[in-house]
Amino acid sequence: MPRPSVREQLVEAAADCFQERGFNGIGVQEITRTAGVPKGSFYNHFPSKEALAVEVMNRYAVARRPDMLEDRTLAPAPRLRAHFRFLAEDLERFDFARGCLFGNFGAELSTQSAEVRGQVEAALENWTAKVTAVLEECRAAGTLKSTLDSASLANFLVNAWEGAVLRSKVTRSRQSLDDFFALFDSLVDG
Repeated sequence: MPRPSVREQLVEAAADCFQERGFNGIGVQEITRTAGVPKGSFYNHFPSKEALAVEVMNRYAVARRPDMLEDRTLAPAPRLRAHFRFLAEDLERFDFARGCLFGNFGAELSTQSAEVRGQVEAALENWTAKVTAVLEECRAAGTLKSTLDSASLANFLVNAWEGAVLRSKVTRSRQSLDDFFALFDSLVDG
């Protein structure tokens, strides 16, 4: 079996480190130690810790399964609910301690790193656009109870989700996520 590349080891180690201790709570030395690679090899693969954070965030975005929102084998409302349930299950898998990397980096780095802030903003905008598209499908199917325009409602849902995730991280419980789903069900039928 081929040995994982040093770059992959660094990305995987950084993902865990950033989720557990945040960007500022971990240094390059600790990331390389966790990856089991020499510190000097870091700069062969990444020009900065911010560049590594951007790579981690890009992979995190894919792992959030935005493709679920485009899966037309499910009706739009159940598809959107399934997406948020998938995210909730992932949070629960880590006892709600990790939160969302977008929210974590956004809160921690929005005034420190324009590069990371830009990536967080782009990721949230992309996610919101996908939610908007599904809400438009819900409206066309007659399953959207809200009269609010789909883009505003999508912004609200993504923002509410991020807030619920933060609160679940603080309380180490799923109550805020359950509250999100109760609100979701009051907005979308099906």
